[in-house]
Amino acid sequence: MTTTPTSTTNAAAPAPTTPTNIYSNTARFPLGQIVTTPGALELLQETGFSAAALISRHSQGIWGDLCEEDRAENEFAVTRRLRILSCYRLVDAERLAATPLDKRSALPTIWIITEADRSVTTLLRPDEY
Repeated sequence: MTTTPTSTTNAAAPAPTTPTNIYSNTARFPLGQIVTTPGALELLQETGFSAAALISRHSQGIWGDLCEEDRAENEFAVTRRLRILSCYRLVDAERLAATPLDKRSALPTIWIITEADRSVTTLLRPDEY
C-alpha cells in the first residue's frame, strides 16, 4: 500500500483575529549570569514560588504585572538591547485579580531585570533596587 504525503498547512486558512500565546522553552534574549539578592531568595522561600519558573517566563517575554506602556518598552528593548524588566506578584491568580491596580505594590513582589548588555539578570525585591 502506498501513501501520499499530505500538507499540514492550509494556504486558504484565514488569519487569526486575536493574538495567540504560545509558550515555549525558547528564550527571546540572552540572560547572562543569573543572580538573586538575599531578599528575593527569602521571599521566594516564604511564598513557595520557583525562581526557575519566573526566569523562564521573563526570558519568554511573559512580563508579569506591568502596565501596557512598560510591556511595549520591553518589546522594544528586546531587539534594541536595552534593559528589560519583569514584575511578578507572588500570589495566586485569584488574589491578584481581586487586588486593585493601585494596591498591587503591597503584594509580595519580585522584579527580574536583564541588563542592556545582557551580561546579567537579577532577581530582586523592589525595595532592593
